[in-house]
Amino acid sequence: MSRPTVSRPTVSRAHRLRRAGVALLGAAALAACGSQSSSGGSGGSIPLSTSAAPSTAAPASTQNATTTDPAAAAAGDTTPGAPATAAIPATAVTDAPPSTVGPTSSTPPAPASLAFTEIGRMDHPLDMTYRAGDDALYFVSKSGFVLAMRDGVIDTTALLDISRDVSSGSEQGLLGLAFSLDGSHAYVDYTDDDGNTEIVEYAVGADGVFDPGSKRLLLEIDQPYANHNGGQVRIGPDGFLYIGMGDGGSAGDPKRNGLNAGVLLGKMLRIDPTPGGDSPYTIPADNPYVGVDGARPEVFTIGLRNPWRYSFDLATGDLWIADVGQGDWEEIDVAYAADGGGRGENFGWSAFEGTHPFNDDQPTADVTPPIHEYQHGEAGCSVSGGVRYRGAAIPALFGWYVYGDYCSGQIRAFPVLDDGTAGDEVVLTSDMSDVASVSQGPDGELYVLRVDSGLVLALQLAG
Repeated sequence: MSRPTVSRPTVSRAHRLRRAGVALLGAAALAACGSQSSSGGSGGSIPLSTSAAPSTAAPASTQNATTTDPAAAAAGDTTPGAPATAAIPATAVTDAPPSTVGPTSSTPPAPASLAFTEIGRMDHPLDMTYRAGDDALYFVSKSGFVLAMRDGVIDTTALLDISRDVSSGSEQGLLGLAFSLDGSHAYVDYTDDDGNTEIVEYAVGADGVFDPGSKRLLLEIDQPYANHNGGQVRIGPDGFLYIGMGDGGSAGDPKRNGLNAGVLLGKMLRIDPTPGGDSPYTIPADNPYVGVDGARPEVFTIGLRNPWRYSFDLATGDLWIADVGQGDWEEIDVAYAADGGGRGENFGWSAFEGTHPFNDDQPTADVTPPIHEYQHGEAGCSVSGGVRYRGAAIPALFGWYVYGDYCSGQIRAFPVLDDGTAGDEVVLTSDMSDVASVSQGPDGELYVLRVDSGLVLALQLAG
């Protein structure tokens, strides 16, 4: 398969070496595959939680049965929230990175020194974010609601209720939320009644309530299957709207969407939500595929299977992506701001699953390997990203990337070394079942969202 060529930013020596390492590894063959497996309005009250909260991780045998999509089930797909009424996650970063950053902690955090403290419950939480000039934390429910936590309490009054517009089977639902830099508008990503992705803008009042009459459709993307919808949206440090899209689903990238720049699936998209001419949005002039024949100008990065939570480093602006694997390997990718922040980056799916060859009919050139990968087994089977810690409460974690796995119940962390590679990993806990997302507040502190049990937890020092 041929694909459009694109000019790429100059990359650092360390980045070139990492990329070369994967090219050598897959010189003979390449293959990558992965699996993760109503009219709107505001107001109304909904339950905070629809299920009891288990105190320990569920047995692996029950966690692995996490998809209701027949094609995905046949392939062994497991995405956070795919079971019964379970769901998928999302997050949003709206503040520009700080101007200074301290060194990454060189002392591994002691798991016994940490506590995962329950701070609230709600219906199938998938994403958490915040907005400028507001001390609330905003939470997304897969079922189609947005709630806020103020003064440590989750309010049951829905700030947005699009439950009648949302399909919630398998990995579908309301999947992501982001606020504009000034907090006046919100962007949501959800699957509609037909299972297709819609990116919608709403005006938001000073009280945080969404104005249903202001609804404006920015983008609609056809979904060929029910799984691998991606769904997270974020405003990047550059002020543009980033949209994480899965490869369209089923298993093994059957339509070869991952590396095809002519489709929006299997990509990180980047748009300016400001209308332009007859279009509801405009394309940033420096998007890598602008003017490239056969390519969609919205495309920013290619080669993703199902980005299941991404984040911008609050200190550096680097883009971190946890991409769910097919059947053997989970991966975490990073696009360093100094190297273009992901502009034109190719993360390899479905030529590779992690660093391992997958579909040998896919091109293997210019692939950026993951900074970290892990094999299915004791470590899990479905990665849930994930942020680089920039808070002050846990000094031993500063600069470490913290993420979870839906299947294993583990929350893990690794430091980023001076050469941009990953250091030795530490397991912070193995008792955190159904993790949908590890998210961050505006101060860089960490929160864990457990989609099936409805729990919202804060990561803190014990005692």
